[in-house]
Amino acid sequence: MTQLTVARIEASQFDDLDPREYILIKGARVNNLKNIDVAIPRNKLVVITGLSGSGKSSLAFDTLFAEGQRMYVESLSSYARQFLGRMEKPEVEYIKGISPAIAIEQKVNTRNPRSTVGTSTEIYDYLKLLFARIGHTYSPVSGELVRKDSVTDVVNYLLSHEEGTRVMVLAPLHIREGRTQNEELTILLSKGYTRIVMNEEVLSIEDILENPDDYSQAGNQVFILIDRAAVKADDEDTQYRLSDSVQTAFFEGEGVCITQVVNGERRVFSDKFELDGITFEEPSVNLFSFNNPFGACKRCEGFGKILGIDPDLVIPDKSLSVYEGAIAPWRTEKMSEWLVPLVRNGIKFDYPIHRPYKDLTTAEKELLWTGNQYFQGINDFIAELESQTHKIQYRVMLSRFRGRTVCPDCRGSRLRKDASFVKIGGASITDLVLKPIKDVAVFFENLEIGEHDRQIARRVLTEITTRLDYMNRVGLGYLTLNRLTSTLSGGEFQRIKLATSLGSALVGSMYILDEPSIGLHPRDTQRLVGVLESLRDLGNTLIVVEHEEEVMHAADQIIDIGPEAGTGGGHVVFQGTQADIAALKASGSEYNTDPETRSHTIDFLLGNDSIPVPSVRRKALHFLEIKGARENNLKELDVKIPLNVLTVVTGVSGSGKSTLIRKLLYPALMRMKGEFSEEVGRFDELTGSVDRIEAVEMIDQNPIGKSSRSNPVTYIKAYDYIRQMMADLPLSKARSYKPSHFSFNVDGGRCEICQGEGQVKIEMQFMADIYLTCEGCNGKRFKQEIQEVKYHDKDVAEILDMTVDEAIEFFRASEPKLVDRLLPLQEVGLGYVGLGQSSNTLSGGEAQRVKLASFLGKGSSSKGKMLFIFDEPTTGLHFHDIKKLLKAINALVDQGDTVIIIEHNMEVIKSADWIIDLGPEGGDDGGLLTFAGTPEEMIKIENNYTAEFLKGKI
Repeated sequence: MTQLTVARIEASQFDDLDPREYILIKGARVNNLKNIDVAIPRNKLVVITGLSGSGKSSLAFDTLFAEGQRMYVESLSSYARQFLGRMEKPEVEYIKGISPAIAIEQKVNTRNPRSTVGTSTEIYDYLKLLFARIGHTYSPVSGELVRKDSVTDVVNYLLSHEEGTRVMVLAPLHIREGRTQNEELTILLSKGYTRIVMNEEVLSIEDILENPDDYSQAGNQVFILIDRAAVKADDEDTQYRLSDSVQTAFFEGEGVCITQVVNGERRVFSDKFELDGITFEEPSVNLFSFNNPFGACKRCEGFGKILGIDPDLVIPDKSLSVYEGAIAPWRTEKMSEWLVPLVRNGIKFDYPIHRPYKDLTTAEKELLWTGNQYFQGINDFIAELESQTHKIQYRVMLSRFRGRTVCPDCRGSRLRKDASFVKIGGASITDLVLKPIKDVAVFFENLEIGEHDRQIARRVLTEITTRLDYMNRVGLGYLTLNRLTSTLSGGEFQRIKLATSLGSALVGSMYILDEPSIGLHPRDTQRLVGVLESLRDLGNTLIVVEHEEEVMHAADQIIDIGPEAGTGGGHVVFQGTQADIAALKASGSEYNTDPETRSHTIDFLLGNDSIPVPSVRRKALHFLEIKGARENNLKELDVKIPLNVLTVVTGVSGSGKSTLIRKLLYPALMRMKGEFSEEVGRFDELTGSVDRIEAVEMIDQNPIGKSSRSNPVTYIKAYDYIRQMMADLPLSKARSYKPSHFSFNVDGGRCEICQGEGQVKIEMQFMADIYLTCEGCNGKRFKQEIQEVKYHDKDVAEILDMTVDEAIEFFRASEPKLVDRLLPLQEVGLGYVGLGQSSNTLSGGEAQRVKLASFLGKGSSSKGKMLFIFDEPTTGLHFHDIKKLLKAINALVDQGDTVIIIEHNMEVIKSADWIIDLGPEGGDDGGLLTFAGTPEEMIKIENNYTAEFLKGKI
């Protein structure tokens, strides 16, 4: 069923298709879909693409997934359905051949402060089980293995002696409080015991009780003689007898059993889990669970952080040596007394007091805190301050060095301290969760354990290694299992769910993914494609909403929705395989000249349309320079950032791009401008032409407003003009309506039943809240009398229902100033968005472009030259939209502003004036500056991932 340019599949052809081979969607009309018929082949990798707003998500999520979910809910019992609420059937004639649907979206839908990468992927659950089953506990005092003896261990030891050897089973006599030894012996006699061992001599209890003066008790250790027997290895009766006796000895000896070979060695056995005077907890699943009060760290209560002394505040400048005053609290004249012993005696234990702190080894840094016999460390100093808190100067000093720090007991792992005493292959579960996933995978590949342990753990080890492998393959090897889920980006969270789905090995399911390549460098996209193919090869149908060329090339079939966005979209303009596209390319002919059904995607894939390489690269005259950046994985980075040009910061996932720009540059500049900002990451200094930056704007993918009433037209300040325009109409003046009467944010003209929302929320006790169209205004958001005021036959509600494109056409002749305000939205590719569309219905990429449009509309900023930071602005954008976006961003640079873009998209990278590439890998292997220069200079370098992919674009 190859359709190269499909406006509509013929009904007769569609009805002949087998639902066992295809998922058949007939007459889809959700949102802007134009009554389309689509046949999606089962057990294939299918990419749905098209311009932003063309109807891709309407087809994949609002139609296909919604119907899959509804059918699942309908299959439940009526009792279960009452708690789930009724799910509306999508606007579609029918859908046949649908499989159980699993949607993997970009949203990080958990804010649980205890949810981690390990728990989300289930790897941590298997780790807990592994350590509980084959973990061995080692004493922190001696490093020796902690073990307890069982009855079997003792019996096997006794039977290991030569046949006929006489052995005794003893138990130490414990004299309870308030009793004498004779009273204890009397009780033993009543229990049936007749003999004890004292001074290596077997004595009768009756003799001792009759002649107590004949037996001096001072300093004697007394043992109860439980049994005497001769070794008979093959005699079952002897084995049963010894087992019973040993069990009795453990009971009477309160966990201790002593065996003695007659005229030979004596050996002590204990069924207590203890060593070096410490009683240890036996490994169990709860011991390794930080969500369980039993396993959670007692100090931080399972959160991993405490309010304590922040090492970065104690040693703020890592470039200083101890002698130069690296330790901030010891710089004053009085407190420098703590430093003197270290400076004087450092030579005795070869301590480098003149070496910068950042160059010290881990052991040397640790010694500064712990101290030794020659000097007292920082920990002792802090303890001294805390003991003097009745004095205000000490309380003030302590407060200067306090902050939220990693819990020292659990090292941020959230587990109780003694959980780290349990080890497998020399590593504790704490060690593993703090390592990058790629290192954990290497650990398990090289793990050597005994055959007995391997038999117990074989299945668990398979699950762990498989899931770790999938995490590496989706490009997340740089994350740690301890990383909080709430700190992940949308793309990272989506790929975690993808890896988890692979680990669960479901078959016969329908996976619907929303741009899984977001946040991925092209190198990692290749790995992702391999993962998607693995999921398909298991026997699943993969439907991927995607714009990434690499993923399209891997697809078994491409479905292109378009041809344009919004009302101009909603048609299937292309459906076919890679072979179909190759045939079109080989023919060299125009595959379709009809603009109403032309595919922008095929135009780009065939090379008929492209984003041109800039003919001239702008040259920078001024720079900002960050020195000594060391936040997260950045390794003392020095980097220059040019001003008044377009700079792209790139590198593989986890290389440190967001850390450098979002955690260091942005907050540091904001603080220097005297504006409130979040905490600044660690670096030495920010220098250069800072005075040439008047203001800094972070244009990210966060929603454009906190209220559901906020929308694009209010954000770009165009609604102020519309309200004034409506208030100036004759009917408004006759009724004394002010601009505020046309606002749905304040009382006056808005519907008071729904408070200008257009919907009323009905709170359900046992179900999800239900949103119903407001009966007072029928969803119009304004009172009836306000709707009577019309501008060219349209009231304010009807104006807000227009798309940006429609509004520009409607107002072009009569309201040029309003059109000027709306044009930036059209320029950034948002012509399909409704003027009054609620901000919470906009995607992250759409919200980002609304923010960009608001600055384009202002022209040259009144604040002076600005620095704009974009975080992956191509999210959710088709090639055609990226072309528009680059035009808009270049307009900012042309008006004298500076633009910095964190990006992986090669079309954006090739359009940059300057590239800053971090790497070479992600996580601990990243954080280095691998390149800084123009794209033309970059393609000349070797062994660089970004350069390798850029070569094919320039």
